[in-house]
This record gives sequence, C-alpha cells and structure tokens, in this order.
Amino acid sequence: MTGKAYALDQAVTKQACRFAGVVRDERYLDHIPGFGHIESPERLGAIYERLDKDDVKGFYRPITPRPATREELLWNHAPAYIESIARTAGRGFRQLDPDTVTSAGSWQAACLAAGGVFSALDAVCGGVVPNAFALVRPPGHHAERSEAKGFCIFNNVALGAYYAKKVLGYSRVLIVDWDLHHGNGTQNSFYNDPSVLYFSTHQYPCYPGSGSVQEIGDGEGRGFTVNVPLASGAGDEDYAAIFRRVLLPVAGSFSPDVILVSAGFDIYEGDPLGGMKVSIQGLAYLARVLLDLASKVSQGRIIFCLEGGYNLYGLSEGVFAVIRECAGKSILRPETLSYLGGSRPGQSVVAEVIDVLKDYWPEVFCKFCK
Repeated sequence: MTGKAYALDQAVTKQACRFAGVVRDERYLDHIPGFGHIESPERLGAIYERLDKDDVKGFYRPITPRPATREELLWNHAPAYIESIARTAGRGFRQLDPDTVTSAGSWQAACLAAGGVFSALDAVCGGVVPNAFALVRPPGHHAERSEAKGFCIFNNVALGAYYAKKVLGYSRVLIVDWDLHHGNGTQNSFYNDPSVLYFSTHQYPCYPGSGSVQEIGDGEGRGFTVNVPLASGAGDEDYAAIFRRVLLPVAGSFSPDVILVSAGFDIYEGDPLGGMKVSIQGLAYLARVLLDLASKVSQGRIIFCLEGGYNLYGLSEGVFAVIRECAGKSILRPETLSYLGGSRPGQSVVAEVIDVLKDYWPEVFCKFCK
C-alpha cells in the first residue's frame, strides 16, 4: 500500500455554489413492505417533500434512474436469487426474511435502486454534475449474494462499485458506510478484494452482529476492510475524530478513483432504531469531510446513496443538509467546524483500530509501529 496519506485541513475550503445531482423517482415508492413496517414509502416521501420546498430550489438537478439489468445484478448476486426476486413482480406480499418483504412493485424498485446508483455514477463521472445523491429504496448494504437481509434486496452500493470498475474503468473504489448498522453484505462482497476499500462506522453490538475491529479482510484483501464499531451514544465529535484519525489517512493513501457512500441517517440523535447522537450539523460535517477528500483524491467523484434513517425529520433534514454540502451551500457554522476539527482523540476503539491496521498501512500509522 503506497501513496501519500491525506489529512483534512482544519480550515475547510470555501465551496462555490453548484448543482448537485439527485436521483429520484416515484417508482421507488411502489416497494411496500406492508402496514406498520418501519422501512416504508413515507421515508422517501418525506425526503421528496422536503426537496420540493422553495428553499431547496437551485441546489440540485434531477437524475432519472434506469433499471439495472439481470446481467449487471449478476456481478454481486446469484442467478437463482435474482430470479426469485423477479418472480415477485406483480404479486402480493412475500416474506424474504424476518425484516424484508416484497410487494408487487418491489422488483422494479429494487432494479431501479441499483440502476439509480449507476445513473448517478454516469452523471458524475461524465461531468454532468460534480457529485450526486441517489435517493433510492429499498436500501442495500445488508443484501448478501444469495439472501435478502435487513430491509435490503439488492446491494446498491456494492453493485455501484462493480459498475465503476467494470463499465467506467476505474481501478480503486472507496466505500464509506456511516449507517448505524454494519453493512455485512457490502463487506462480504469485497472481503478478498484489494481494489475496494470498505470503511464502516456502526453501533456495536447491533444488527446484524458483524463488523468487529478484527474483521479486516482476507487473502489479498487483508487491510482493505476497516471496521470501527461504536458503543451507543456516539455523537458528532466521536464521528469527526474517527473520520480524521482513521478514514482520511487510510483513504488518502489508498487514493481511490471514486467514492461511494452508504449514507444512513439512523445515526441521527432521534432515530427510533439506534442509540447514536449525531446532529444535523454532524451529518453535514461528515458529508463535508468526504467531499473535501474527494476533491483531493478522486477529482471530486463522489456519490451518496441512501440507506437507513427512520426519524422522518432527521432523515429529510439530514438529506437536505448533505445535498446543501454537495451544492456548496453549507449549513455548517464556523464554530462547529472549529469544534469538530479539533484534536479530541475520540473513543478508545480508535486506538484499537489503528493497532490492527498499522501493519497494513505502515506509511499512515508508522508512528504506532514497533
């Protein structure tokens, strides 16, 4: 692993106003898991309603998604599994696992969710927009090769990484997963692959139970999976310290061609499924850190992809805050930037992660090496 490590400047550069790309489509609302299910169409409906308000005008340009083909889905999923999902089209409710249910419109929505990430990549990498947010559902990061899990049917971000490599010709992809829950499916997709760096912060122990510090990849992929499991209650300052002390140095050394973000808003302080304490300002800060990183290492190429988030206020305002960062119209106050850009060491798990990684990233963590 070679390359110059990159650290975020504490004085974050002022961004010019620009249009962010946003993938949105009413057909995503046709995935209906059933009455009372927390991953409901109302989640995306609340976001779309927020983006239609007057104060959002001029911040983004819509990107129309196209469905992923069966051949593209095969990059990450087994043929029999894909066909089993295709057979749900036009039919009533079908229980895939204890948390995941399909309806008549789920097959189309799931194909459009993966294809929406492809469309966002095309727009960003083709220079149509500088960055993009794929507001898609169903979410994806729990989906395994042959199994739906945790509300997820196809792994949208993992498929996006394959698209970046196979279609767009990029060599290295960074996936940053800040969802409350560990992205087991994404991790397993690239556990042996040194061309994809997977970085996850997540509440631990929590569903799905994976994501310990010791899970760092296998074979040629050792060191290219980075897990930062967090105790309930982690807030803005904890996440900022982790991004500064672990993510930025490793990602800078990895020097990705494109960055994909599994953006889960269930780390918001009022989310019913989690115990994290991240504010709207904190979510904006995480986006700012990643946008700044992308400007340095991937020519600005970054795509955010919606994962979890079940407090409708935190979800819609959090997404709006991220889109504002993408458009260069930040909500971040100078005192927030100063506070979160400080030198607080963060939770003790940071030292554990560095200790595990130092042999694989010696140029980054050499001062911790024996």
